[in-house]
Amino acid sequence: MTLSEAARERLADIVANQPTKNGELQDLWDMDSGSEVHQYLESELKEYYYRNEDSLICATPEATELIDGEGSDRVQTMTVTPLQQAIVEVIAGPDEESQSVVSVLHALRDAGEDPDVDDVRSALRGLADKGLVETVQKTVPTFRLAIDREDVDVEVTDA
Repeated sequence: MTLSEAARERLADIVANQPTKNGELQDLWDMDSGSEVHQYLESELKEYYYRNEDSLICATPEATELIDGEGSDRVQTMTVTPLQQAIVEVIAGPDEESQSVVSVLHALRDAGEDPDVDDVRSALRGLADKGLVETVQKTVPTFRLAIDREDVDVEVTDA
């Protein structure tokens, strides 16, 4: 997706101010309402942001790379559940062969965790929504980290 210069500048605002709220972006972008901010995000920047567990606006790793350039030393902080954190620790890296849900489940069990397969599937989808893992379509969906582990700090929530 090619961004206009204005959209790119607004994405840079999100990267610089994350996590942020509609109201903060409304003031920054001189918009009339939080609803207008939401509409803009959905129409122009949908691929480059997500809302965290507190509904705050965050940039995806792809957005951060787009703004900072490849090889940026910015470490992005993402809030995840304990299961998602465990997955980040065991899942294949960006340059490795992607894993199925069952393969991730076995890796978690080898690491001493014992989650339900549906919980693992849900956690992987949540990580994919945040841009932290990518989905690779094969016969069944497989997953691997979208970015290097050292490029993100994961904070755990109780959710």
